[in-house]
Amino acid sequence: MTSEIEADAVVLVGGRGTRLRPLTLSAPKPMLPTAGTPYLSHLFSRIRAAGIRHVVLGTSYRAEVFEEYFGDGSAHGLELEYVVEDEPLDTGGAIRNVHDRLRADHAIVFNGDILSGADLRAQLRTHVDSGADITLHLQRVSDPSRFGSVPTGPDGRVTAFLEKSPNPPTDQINAGCYVFRRSVVETIPAGRRVSVERETFPGLLADGAHLHGFVDSSYWLDVGTPEAFVQGSADLVRGVAPTAALPGPTGESLILDSASVDAAATLSGGTTVGANAVVEAGATVAGSVLFDDAVVGAGSTVERSVLGRGARVGAGAVVRGVVLGDGASVGSGCELLDGARVWPGVTLPEGAIRFSSDA
Repeated sequence: MTSEIEADAVVLVGGRGTRLRPLTLSAPKPMLPTAGTPYLSHLFSRIRAAGIRHVVLGTSYRAEVFEEYFGDGSAHGLELEYVVEDEPLDTGGAIRNVHDRLRADHAIVFNGDILSGADLRAQLRTHVDSGADITLHLQRVSDPSRFGSVPTGPDGRVTAFLEKSPNPPTDQINAGCYVFRRSVVETIPAGRRVSVERETFPGLLADGAHLHGFVDSSYWLDVGTPEAFVQGSADLVRGVAPTAALPGPTGESLILDSASVDAAATLSGGTTVGANAVVEAGATVAGSVLFDDAVVGAGSTVERSVLGRGARVGAGAVVRGVVLGDGASVGSGCELLDGARVWPGVTLPEGAIRFSSDA
């Protein structure tokens, strides 16, 4: 961002993260360890690299956790402020709720569950140069039928907001990052739930406001599901997704300093092994996330899975596409398959037992 463009950042982190349960029973989604550090650390590194220093977090669920960890933001080269929603306000309401903390004429707004490589400086420049009221990051995707689509005209102006359809007219989707003129934020109704996607944007477009598209095809991932969370963490570790907050070099695995990995174990696919976690001899861990204090027993296989804090996988067990909550334990010889979720503190017995549903 060039010096003449001043902007605040707003990060919306008020969601309950229900799609990531049971992991989010103990921590808000943006605070889950992602490639060895809370997801927000990666986003903050991008915000700082774009030249933005003032960041306002719109919080709700487990609001105290954010400030306890990040404090005033100085350790990250930022100035952080926190605004707590007394009741859920949805995206538009949450943006309006932080209006009185904004200082600059423009604010760039982030959804707290998107991992992206888009050029924030370029999006801000496009916003200012086009004279737009709002500039939306529009991501090109290979299968836009899974999303609502956002077509733009030859001049880059948004022409419509379309619902999901089998044959959308464009491959451009709303990527969840917006630059607002501060004066436009003030027009959002205060004190009630407002969706920017369903109410604010279509309403402004109908009223003749200038909504502009910043079209991009860089890395982009919604990390709101267990499968996507595992993929996003692995992509950060392998250097596929951009970050300046990775606590180690990129590669096939990231092992935090206090972790213990036996020389006869195999790690691959962007696996993260958290602090004080243990991977025993003969174990194979691929494309997975092990939170602090997790244990993977000898000869076991863990693939595309998340092991919560203190979770244990017994010797010879097989875990593929699974989420283990904090303190959950999988007995030796167990086999858990895609989609299984084990709730915190639950122990599955030893033996060649096959589980494929929530436990």
